[in-house]
Amino acid sequence: MVYYVEDDTNIRELTVYALTQAGIEAKGCADDAEFRQACEEQLPSAVLLDIMLPDTDGLRILARIRRTRGLSDVPVMMLTAKDSELDTVRALDGGADDYLAKPFGMMEMVSRVRALLRRSSRAMSEPSSSLVVGPVELWPSRRTVTLEGEPLSLTMREFDLLAFLMRSPGEVFSREALLRRVWGWDFDGGSRTVDVHVQTIRSKLGEHAGLIQTVRGVGYRVRG
Repeated sequence: MVYYVEDDTNIRELTVYALTQAGIEAKGCADDAEFRQACEEQLPSAVLLDIMLPDTDGLRILARIRRTRGLSDVPVMMLTAKDSELDTVRALDGGADDYLAKPFGMMEMVSRVRALLRRSSRAMSEPSSSLVVGPVELWPSRRTVTLEGEPLSLTMREFDLLAFLMRSPGEVFSREALLRRVWGWDFDGGSRTVDVHVQTIRSKLGEHAGLIQTVRGVGYRVRG
């Protein structure tokens, strides 16, 4: 079940209809109160959140999701008219796994939701061995990562991107290849999405930000 929290009735109903027509079970919630009630009845497989809501804002709901047992690992995508880089970074830093600005195409939205659901389910079947590059150790099956032995908090998409790069240290991947192989998008998405995620991962790595290297004119790699 995918929940979409959006106070605009037309947008909410159209989005839920598009998801349902694509074979994805979905339900719309007009506000946070409806969303809370829906979660009590059935936990979601993914959540779509608008930022501007009548009773709160999407970023506060996102923060609550990330600290709530049973919901903390649920993938979340922000769907909002706020499309500045600052708002994008705030959402990603707050734990969002993806971000789509209004107005958005229904085909693109459905594709991204499918990708979220695929990545979430695939994580359950990954091998239990860890990946180690420098001071970073990552366990795909546990969905955990440490930096110099200390837990490192990453969003689902940040985790997936870092894990993908760490599986092939030294190998360079273009932004378009990362969009296809990490995001699973089957459309031409903007490569800026990859840049924003790399930026937030680097900020969390601190003095070890150089672990992810930029290859000018090509893309990114994890230091071999």
